[in-house]
Amino acid sequence: MTLRVLSIASEAAPLVKTGGLADVAGALPAALAPHDVAMTTILPGYPKVMAALGAKAAKARAIHAWPSLLGEPARLVAGKLGQHELLVLDAPAFFARDGGPYADGGGRDWGDNWRRFAAFARAAADVATGAAKGLAFDLVHAHDWQAAMAPAYLRYDGSPLPSVMTIHNMAFQGHFGAEVFPALGLPREAFAFDGVEYHGGVGFLKAGLEAASAITTVSPTYAREIRTAEFGMGLEGLVRSRGARVHGIVNGIDTAEWNPETDPALAQRFSLRSLPKRLANKRALEAEFGLDSDADDRGGPLFVVITRLTWQKGMDVLLEVIDHLVGLGGRLALLGSGDAALEGALHAAAARHPGRVAVRIGYDEGLSHRMQAGGDAILVPSRFEPCGLTQLYGLAYGCVPVVSRTGGLADTVVDANLAALAAGAATGVQFNAVNYASLADAIDRAIALYHRPDLWRGLQRAGMKSDFSWRRSGKAYADLYRSLLPQG
Repeated sequence: MTLRVLSIASEAAPLVKTGGLADVAGALPAALAPHDVAMTTILPGYPKVMAALGAKAAKARAIHAWPSLLGEPARLVAGKLGQHELLVLDAPAFFARDGGPYADGGGRDWGDNWRRFAAFARAAADVATGAAKGLAFDLVHAHDWQAAMAPAYLRYDGSPLPSVMTIHNMAFQGHFGAEVFPALGLPREAFAFDGVEYHGGVGFLKAGLEAASAITTVSPTYAREIRTAEFGMGLEGLVRSRGARVHGIVNGIDTAEWNPETDPALAQRFSLRSLPKRLANKRALEAEFGLDSDADDRGGPLFVVITRLTWQKGMDVLLEVIDHLVGLGGRLALLGSGDAALEGALHAAAARHPGRVAVRIGYDEGLSHRMQAGGDAILVPSRFEPCGLTQLYGLAYGCVPVVSRTGGLADTVVDANLAALAAGAATGVQFNAVNYASLADAIDRAIALYHRPDLWRGLQRAGMKSDFSWRRSGKAYADLYRSLLPQG
């Protein structure tokens, strides 16, 4: 029997993306299709999403309409996400705005985010339970705090529909003041310790974790970590209380989009069997960033960083070790944006080391592909990382990951210790505490390995042989869904 699932997400690649959530939401429908799961995705009607529906979207017949959805008119429009079904909540008062999905052009969160995403969740819960004629679902899958009120609405509606709540990053919880509660359309008893109340206010993610039939997060290690005070961000007790209903399923990557054999962004395509061709990408990347060329490859490796410039990502510690990295003959190319102070400090490091350190502020999808193809090693010194995708892209492209031992980084990179090297299983370098000494030591180890070409090629080849497609993860989600359905 085909299982019908409604995926509720605030972003999905390629239509709208701010981070890994979009990649997962965009990839899941195709990953689940081989397992007889028909997934329909519902998204907010941001300008980019409405534009992707085409010129006819504004005149399209609504599948369903709400005269007043948390105070504003809204309608449901159908489209496609790749080859899969897409539903869009067209609610101009909430979503037809310049800026990003969650913040204005200046980076300030929209003041009514609570209302915007409560409305989105309310609409999704309505659709899941048959409000739109001809649509029926067996289960809902909500992603992060922006969708987390959907399981809560289903719970207080008395719906028996099972739900899955996925945490992509526990640091973002959607916590708002108690004054918003009356506008949410929930019964009075919902404002309780085992409901939506959280530290005297309303916790969207907390509400979803309480209400969902099962909780998933994006790696087994992160599923264990969020049970602790260090990583649980205040919700560790709730996570522990859900016991065996908490699951860790590693994200996959889109192996059609991230494939060095076919990638149109690269200067030279290559494969595991033609690894020497990869060198042309390194030369092209050096030129693109204005870095000194290591033409004889006897200097240090070219490290790359592709990230948000935040404390979580360990960028403050990276800044501390740049001089050390350069002193050992390494070079660094960085692409990212975020904290203004970090951006300024990185520019200063580039000015201090011309030809050795180069920084691009912003995000460029094509450049990120070229960096994975041309860099020797990718640095991911995150303090916490639920799953991480950049290290997976690095593995696929022969760009050796140097990562902190946390979350999905710990689950997906095999450290180049003596036993793993001897077995040919090592794929990268791991380190423990995110501080100067640990990161500097990891860089030392990476550079030492780089100067032993036989070992370095072994790391590259083992990484490129790894299977981080959605094949296994898709089956894990499908099995979890079916375990939640009524038996018999």
